[in-house]
Amino acid sequence: MNFKKNMQHMKWVLFLCLYLGFIPQQGSYAEAPEQANIPSLISSLKIDTPLEFCDEEIPLENQEILERFEKALMLALWNRAQVILWLKRSTRYLPYIEEMLKESGLPDDLKFVAIAESALRPHIGSGKGAMGFWQIMPGTGRKYGLKINGRVDERRNIFASTNAMIPYFKDLYKIFGNWTLATAAFNRGENGIMKEVLAQGTKDFYRLYLPMETQQYILRIIAIKLIFSEPEKYGFHLMKEDYYPPLSFDTVEFKCSREMPIRIVAQAAKADFIDIKSLNPEIRGHHLAKGKHRLLIPKGASDGFHARYKSLEENFIATEKKSVYVVKKGDNLSIIAEQFDVPLAALLIWNRLDLKRPIHPGDTLIIYPKDETLRKMRKHD
Repeated sequence: MNFKKNMQHMKWVLFLCLYLGFIPQQGSYAEAPEQANIPSLISSLKIDTPLEFCDEEIPLENQEILERFEKALMLALWNRAQVILWLKRSTRYLPYIEEMLKESGLPDDLKFVAIAESALRPHIGSGKGAMGFWQIMPGTGRKYGLKINGRVDERRNIFASTNAMIPYFKDLYKIFGNWTLATAAFNRGENGIMKEVLAQGTKDFYRLYLPMETQQYILRIIAIKLIFSEPEKYGFHLMKEDYYPPLSFDTVEFKCSREMPIRIVAQAAKADFIDIKSLNPEIRGHHLAKGKHRLLIPKGASDGFHARYKSLEENFIATEKKSVYVVKKGDNLSIIAEQFDVPLAALLIWNRLDLKRPIHPGDTLIIYPKDETLRKMRKHD
């Protein structure tokens, strides 16, 4: 047993040595030029010019601030795969954020907050309830006009969430009078920062004693800005074709006469379900509610969309064969699915059910005939 543990330990040590470059790797000549282009961490810490965030200078002459900044920069550079993804995703989302910040008169540097918060991923969430590109809490999102409910979560939408954060940043700036502290409040909350400002008697972020997460938060954003300002200096040599293409879409407005499956919209857009969900990450579930909707669809699909959608919607309603089943005592979803010979997953989707929430006698369920379900699946394929 000890021998196996020792062998496993030796394997990890060998892997770490290979990763750090302590042992030459035979047969990896193709990787040698790339390794040679990666500067050492020590050389990467040499900053020749003053650093600023939103035109506010970072006091790197303060040894403690310098140490914190170097830690933030080294941690970012150590995770090279993450930085590469930041860079590749930047061309997909940052142009829209940059334009919106410029139109609102806010500093361009605020775009790096979104990278620090979410790595530009729409669906990332935190244990505290934050969600989306800007990691917005539900209360803050609703306060600034975002729809957040069981059907839609606009914190995941790059346009809606950025539109909400612009007035929030403006309000924070009015409170604190500088962008560094306003951005710290974006992370910590205005009440938490204001309490420390009043207790410590300063609005200078770099002179405040704050929780370590908030102290590092600003410096991490500045490290991201530094890497983005000159990626080649830090060994990130991406070609134009390496970057992800920008979002490409048409915008359509239409009305659902009743609750409709998203796949009907996808068919009208000559696209797949996943295409509609990817372009509209704020949509939750498989259906659109009755009423007006404004969605993104693949570029070029708006031509003839409304005629196609109207026809598909009318056909769906006219040909829909559904039965309503009244739940009886002793029923559960698995028994009902087996009784009607339909997949349990389909039963959950049709009725927007959660396995964690029990059904009760008297509840009604919509159940589509098996042959109709299979026919629709084959048609969609």
